[in-house]
Amino acid sequence: MTAPRLLVPLSFALLSACAQQPTQPVALDAESECPIRLQIGQPLTLSLPSNPSTGYRWHVENPAATVLNSLGPEVYSAPEEEEMVGSAGVSTWRYQATNVGTSQLVLVYQQPWAKDVAPVQTFECKVIVR
Repeated sequence: MTAPRLLVPLSFALLSACAQQPTQPVALDAESECPIRLQIGQPLTLSLPSNPSTGYRWHVENPAATVLNSLGPEVYSAPEEEEMVGSAGVSTWRYQATNVGTSQLVLVYQQPWAKDVAPVQTFECKVIVR
């Protein structure tokens, strides 16, 4: 194949790669990282410290459903080096930006049976999707 015949398809491939939306995952683990800006199709992973053995759990109060789509339920994991019962770990949620707009992602840390008691912690993050 001659150089010009090879160059044209290669040029189209490079141009189409540049036109695609970024899909680099964004990791979020603190309110100080907010507001968070995403592109449509971009994944978001939210990780917060958690210790379900105390009876406290994170509850998604506002999932920012107008701009984010949940990719599954909360996943809890404990550090491998901590083999003690009751040790703290991390709760993780996965989302994908689906619509242009702005919304608020809100989670509260409380005991599920004590809804009338104020949460011991709240996580709020403004999510902007363009």
